Amino acid sequence: MNTLFRVYGDPVRLMMARDLRRTVKRGHPWLFKDAFRDFPSCAPGQLALIMGKDQRPVAHAYIDPEGPLTARILSTEPREAIDDAWVIGRLERAIDLRERLFGGSDTTGYRLVNGEGDGLPGLVMDRYGDVIVIKTDGPIALAFWEVDALGAWICKRVGVSTVYARERSRGGAEGYTITGALPDGGVRFTEHGVRWRADVAAGQKTGFFLDQREPRDFVRLLARKRSVLNTFGYTGGFSVAAGIGGATAVVTVDIAPAAIAEADRAWLDNDLPPASHRGIAIDAFEFLAKAKDKNERWDIVVLDPPAFAPNKKSVPTALAAYRRLIEAGARVTAPGGVLLAASCSAHVDLGSFMEAIEEGLSAARRVGQTLRIAGQPADHPAPLACAELRYLKAVFLQLDG
Repeated sequence: MNTLFRVYGDPVRLMMARDLRRTVKRGHPWLFKDAFRDFPSCAPGQLALIMGKDQRPVAHAYIDPEGPLTARILSTEPREAIDDAWVIGRLERAIDLRERLFGGSDTTGYRLVNGEGDGLPGLVMDRYGDVIVIKTDGPIALAFWEVDALGAWICKRVGVSTVYARERSRGGAEGYTITGALPDGGVRFTEHGVRWRADVAAGQKTGFFLDQREPRDFVRLLARKRSVLNTFGYTGGFSVAAGIGGATAVVTVDIAPAAIAEADRAWLDNDLPPASHRGIAIDAFEFLAKAKDKNERWDIVVLDPPAFAPNKKSVPTALAAYRRLIEAGARVTAPGGVLLAASCSAHVDLGSFMEAIEEGLSAARRVGQTLRIAGQPADHPAPLACAELRYLKAVFLQLDG
């Protein structure tokens, strides 16, 4: 009997209307509604066998009979049994990679399971020290995965005290503990030795932006004896990294006062000098405009906004916003300074983002040299065949003197 995912009767058969066998076999993890000829009666999250136009089986998936993303591919081996042993095999492979990446290191906060990138579509597990947070990608993933059973299994397998299930809702984050209890004052963890606390119950994502680990570390390398401006700073990830790296003065800007308060606390948690950090609760665009008018400049300027493009229709508007933001950031970057322009919008590809950067710098009458282009770290793998899941783009530019 399977316990790690739900079974709604026998798998249904879905006949593809177009020849997408090669796309699926190459590893694209999704099939949309227009890929299918017709749709049998079935439950949300039900297992399905995807059939090609030639009547031959192509893949196993779980399905959404109502939404546009119809099928999430589980396996491209039709003869493979989809059962608990299959799930555990995928989980063990994911755990093995993270043990190789972080075993014995000074980083205890990382992504343990990254959905489609680990062959477990719609399932995310993040580890923060002694706590694991499980999050499913929407109601169909929640209808398929048995989150409580997965939490009990992962708790025993990796030996943590607490597993917390976090669900998305229109009113904000909702969740519950599967095992153990969340500590008061946030969950403590480390990243390259830097001390952090995550609000896994109500913070953004699962409590922290784990995917920006490598850009944060690069800012840390660049920050010695430099002034740093961190816009859209949230809880101060880039700010504290800069402080650890020896920055002389750091300004964190975020529209949320609670985020600024947490950034201040993170700064003090790492024994950094209080006088070297200033947190300001204000809209980033407004702050940059005022800083330009005052002729203020920083040696390193971080532009890491939330996703400007929630869907494909919003891409033109998002690119215009990126151009305006990059222009504003370039105008307050000191001669010879470094500008970090980041995008987490999956619908904005790297080429389009680079064009927006070029246009933003041109509007500011600045010239940039690319130092580094970073994406997701290795604990955030993505299928090669699915560019949409390579969402993170962090571009470091040294601007003209």
